[in-house]
Amino acid sequence: MSFSQDIKTQIAGHLPQNRKDRIAFLTAMFMHYGHRNKISENSPAVYFVTEREDVARICFTLLKKTYNINIDCSVKSAHTEVFRLRIRGAASLDISRDLCVESDQREPEFLDPESRRAFISGAFLCTGSCSDPEKSYHLEIVCDSKEKADFLKEQLESLQIRAKETVRKNHRVVYLKDASQIVDMLALMDAHVSLMDMENSRILKDMRNSVNRRVNCETANISKTVSAAVKQIEGIRYLEETGRLKELSPGLQMMARLRLENPEMPLQELGTLFDPPLGKSGVNHRLRSLCKEAEKNRSSFG
Repeated sequence: MSFSQDIKTQIAGHLPQNRKDRIAFLTAMFMHYGHRNKISENSPAVYFVTEREDVARICFTLLKKTYNINIDCSVKSAHTEVFRLRIRGAASLDISRDLCVESDQREPEFLDPESRRAFISGAFLCTGSCSDPEKSYHLEIVCDSKEKADFLKEQLESLQIRAKETVRKNHRVVYLKDASQIVDMLALMDAHVSLMDMENSRILKDMRNSVNRRVNCETANISKTVSAAVKQIEGIRYLEETGRLKELSPGLQMMARLRLENPEMPLQELGTLFDPPLGKSGVNHRLRSLCKEAEKNRSSFG
């Protein structure tokens, strides 16, 4: 099962219990899949049409609980099954009014956070998706008009979730890419299992990134240390071969001997071999002096 489907399964397991929240949830569902019969004013009807059986079943359940009405159900199948719910008569007028089925009607008003949460959950159940957090952070809900996308964004922003909007194949897509915002979205939709999966994934990613940064840093430091040691040894051997080393101070001669005897030893440990011991900066100063002396001699002899 995909990560998106896991979320939708959890939403389906936490359907709203009170009437106003059920209406908010149904409003989102009808905003995506509902329409009203415009053929005859004498025989009004509201339809809910979807290719997804689970969504049709949830819509049927919420309509029955909220309005206690008769619903005609049918399934058409050619290449793909299509599930259609139809509500006729006076009940269709009530539903059309409550759920703002027509796009030219007023926008729905949700006066409390719980109703907004229910609306957002219903919208995600219909056309939402979320990528596997192991691969990337991306959650989106597809809308068929700018008005619907803008309204969805308003509901999210009222709950402190800042979504972005883009266009894809004549549809408007409201999306999130920030991991913390996606976690907040999962929380408000009661998808707590997916939330914990995502948080675990984030922790593992952070740990991997931290380890990688540390390894890269240590590798760079080791490479830098080795390169410096190679340069020092080459300089010392040059001074030795040209006879210049014996002309330097006893302290530099001892430094040269200890470095040749201990080519991989860190500077701080090299310092402990002196009597009295030298600090890291003192060792570094002497080695730099040896390298400068070698460079100066190379320049003199071309």
